[in-house]
Amino acid sequence: MTRVTQHLWFERGMEEAVTFYTSLIPGSALHWVSSLPADSPSGPAGSVRLAGFTLGDQNYQAIEAGPLDPFNHSFSIMVECDEQAEIDFLWEELGKHGSYEQCGWLRDRWGLSWQITPRRLGELMMDADPARVKRVAEAMMQMDKFDIAALEAAADAG
Repeated sequence: MTRVTQHLWFERGMEEAVTFYTSLIPGSALHWVSSLPADSPSGPAGSVRLAGFTLGDQNYQAIEAGPLDPFNHSFSIMVECDEQAEIDFLWEELGKHGSYEQCGWLRDRWGLSWQITPRRLGELMMDADPARVKRVAEAMMQMDKFDIAALEAAADAG
């Protein structure tokens, strides 16, 4: 069976980042960390580090090998949350020393983009009533961190 694994390239701080991520997301684990040996063509011993981990039910590998391409919005990790408290916690922890953006987006201190979103938002956006969907979309566009109660209130405002 084919296995799909996301891959993250860190300039530095890979093990700290991966340990941090797996400590925050339920059902996550850091499975292994290793360094390439001294005879590697990639650089001196210890200059290239690798890790395998899961976030929730998703497989990841990471490499720390110096600068290549910085993280950008072309790849991000979306975390769907059931409760506002979970959104609040992940928003605060992942955004610390990073930056916050509109519509639930943030960049962590390593530059990786995340979207912390309520599962309820997807349900509201699939409503059969286009007026409700429009109100939810308009409310969403005004938010940085998502607020489930405010999204529901917007849906019901008609």
